[in-house]
Order: sequence, then structure tokens, then C-alpha cells
Amino acid sequence: MSNSIENKSAALRTKLKQLRAAQNPTDTRRGALLMRGRLFTWLATSRAELAEAGKPVPKHIAAFWSLEQEPDLRPLLSQLVEEEGITVSLPVVTGDDAPLQFRLWTPDTPMVKGAFGIEEPQGPQAPAPDIILVPTLGFTRQGDRVGYGKGHYDRTLAALRDQGHRFVSLGIAWACGDLSGTDYQPAPHDFRLDAILTDKGWPVPAPKLLDRA
Repeated sequence: MSNSIENKSAALRTKLKQLRAAQNPTDTRRGALLMRGRLFTWLATSRAELAEAGKPVPKHIAAFWSLEQEPDLRPLLSQLVEEEGITVSLPVVTGDDAPLQFRLWTPDTPMVKGAFGIEEPQGPQAPAPDIILVPTLGFTRQGDRVGYGKGHYDRTLAALRDQGHRFVSLGIAWACGDLSGTDYQPAPHDFRLDAILTDKGWPVPAPKLLDRA
């Protein structure tokens, strides 16, 4: 059993968490700031290009409430709601084997601790998102993602795809989670992301939304 896929995956997640925890706090604060800036720039540029071309502009972003060692996106989420008029939602865990439910969030939305101690919004259920920001522990340069092992995002993204809903999935990760040069192989059920953003840039380039419209 020591060489089972499950045990290998658990060992990999443990290693990735250790690498993340070993980062300098000053570097992580600076890195999160850079990530917020790059994400805002990509989003603003994409929306402007689509609007100029007369194409539908993404209006709803499903984000996540950052845990202590994850890149902090909260200042950007507040900016998107208050200054850009973008609808933001956050995930709610409704069951161990169920897809995530996204609920509307603003800076004034009441929050309560849900599954795994993560803050969840008490707002109404959100419409299906145009862009989904996905917390990512490890990643490949092909867009494969290592999450926390519960499968919630894999199920959620697959369910939206199977419903025929079009969306863009962006992994949010630290650069130390890069699995290049390792023997990591994704599982058949793993959902490949459209792009990955880290504190060092876009190891999986940001998609050009105008080309997809």
C-alpha cells in the first residue's frame, strides 16, 4: 500500500504544503500583490477588448476565500465589486461528494465558517460563473492541478462543462508548486485548467478571451 496512488498523492500534498510554508512572509505579501495586479490587468484588458468588439463581457467571477498560506485575493475582490461592477461569488461546500455551490459575495456579506473551517458567504446562490479562480497547491505547465485531495473543484468544473456552460478556469498558485521536472501524472478525473497564475507570472499563459468569443 505504501506505493499506492493515494499515498503518493498524500505525500506530494504534504511536500507542497511544506514548500509553501517555508516561503518568506515578505515575499508572499509581495507575491500576492503582484498576482492581484496581474489578474486585474488581464481582466481589465480582456473586458475592454471584448466590449470594443461588441462581444459579451464576463460579469461574474467565482473566487475563493484565501486560507492563511494561500495568495490573498481579498483586496482585489473588494475592488472588483465596488469599483468595477463585477459580480463576485465564493464557494460553499454542500456535501462530501457534491459539486461546490457558489453564493454571491460583497464586502458586506455575512460570513460563517463552513466545511474545513473556511469562511463561506451567506448571500443568495450566484449564477453560473464566467471565470473561476481555483486555489491550486501544485501544477504542471500543461494546466494540471494538485488541490487538497477532496475533489470538490474537479467535480464542480466537470459538472459545469457537462451542463454546456462556457467558462474560463484560472489556477491561483505559488511558484514553488511547479511540478516541472517531476514524475507527477494527473489522475483521469483531474480537470485541466485553462491557465495558471503565480507570484512569478503565468506559467500557463492567460487565455485571450476575445479569441474564445
